[in-house]
Amino acid sequence: MKRQHLAVLVIVALAFLAAVYAAKNMRSTKQDSLPVASGQQRQDVAKPQETEMPQQQDQQEEAPAVEIPEDKQQMLGMKTVEASVRPLQQVIRTVGSIEYDERRTATVNAKFEGWIEKLHVDYTGRYVRKGEPLAEVYSPELVATQQELLNALKWAHQSGNTGSGEMTKTLMAKDAQSLADAARQRLAFWDIAEEQVKKIEETGKPVRTLTLYSPVSGYVVQKMAVRGMRVMPGEKLFDIADLTSVWVMADIYENEIALVKPGQKAKISLSYAPGREMTAIIDYVYPTLSSGTRTAKVRFTVPNPGVQLKPQMFTNVEITIPVGNRLAVPADAVLDTGMRQIVYVDKGDGSFEPREIRTGLRVEGFLEVLAGLKAGEKVAASSIFLVDSEAQIKGVKPLAGGHKH
Repeated sequence: MKRQHLAVLVIVALAFLAAVYAAKNMRSTKQDSLPVASGQQRQDVAKPQETEMPQQQDQQEEAPAVEIPEDKQQMLGMKTVEASVRPLQQVIRTVGSIEYDERRTATVNAKFEGWIEKLHVDYTGRYVRKGEPLAEVYSPELVATQQELLNALKWAHQSGNTGSGEMTKTLMAKDAQSLADAARQRLAFWDIAEEQVKKIEETGKPVRTLTLYSPVSGYVVQKMAVRGMRVMPGEKLFDIADLTSVWVMADIYENEIALVKPGQKAKISLSYAPGREMTAIIDYVYPTLSSGTRTAKVRFTVPNPGVQLKPQMFTNVEITIPVGNRLAVPADAVLDTGMRQIVYVDKGDGSFEPREIRTGLRVEGFLEVLAGLKAGEKVAASSIFLVDSEAQIKGVKPLAGGHKH
């Protein structure tokens, strides 16, 4: 009987333990199924793990460095410079050529058919003044128009001496005057000077040849007129250019065009006059690009006293363009691998950290730093290839994408 009672007690105890274990499992299953409570608990549990992860990542992303003792730095001739914000200026150096000022050129041509009987200007390059005679042209059409003018004036004079009535005399005088005015107007359209017309009226005789005069003062740069040559309406006879001021046309490459604007100053010098410089202002930036040279033209207007600047001369042009205050380092402090730009930052105690940076403009020996460096940080500025060789030997390389600070 005692054994039977003992067996019953053991069975009851096992059943009780099984019930307690099942209740615990059901309770944990319900807690997992509750989103708010279980989420909060997971966060509480996960917090220690999350605080440990950044420490592990920081250890993994710790910036590499190459150790170069001070005595070795002196032997390599190493120097360090501080990255600083400084005013930068982009200097564009190019060549230009001297051209005629198109606003100071003029063409002399004939507006009637005729023949050149006399040349007053008979060679290219001669200086002429405004109003100076250039050539004398015979034209049957001009002679006929002059005769028509004289006949109209004669008719107007005679109409007042006829025995007709006053009204008839008035009408005849008006008709004659109208014909005379029409003839004068025709001669004016043919560029016959008013003084020439008055001379014809005073003498009462038509002039066999009429003179063409220079419309401007300047140099004859082209002469197509030859004595005895037949000329047709609109045919060019002379090109005259005023050289008291000239244009300098400079070529600007397409990657620099965005920096160039009208109003900017430039220095212009000549190879045949060392030490002589002229200051000019950009007049105009041409809107077209040369497909052959990939350059655009910019224009300067330059005074030319004594006509020392002659068309087709070459000049040196230097345009200085302020680009503002930028963070920059010397260009020789940056190692350009073709894929990225690297500097070696002085961390003190002979430790140099290779760091990838992004650069912008290169101006006058400096490189603009867009990212990767801060003002005040020092970088190796000389013997950087030797420092890089030391880093390569020791297997020290910058982190991918650059180390963030």
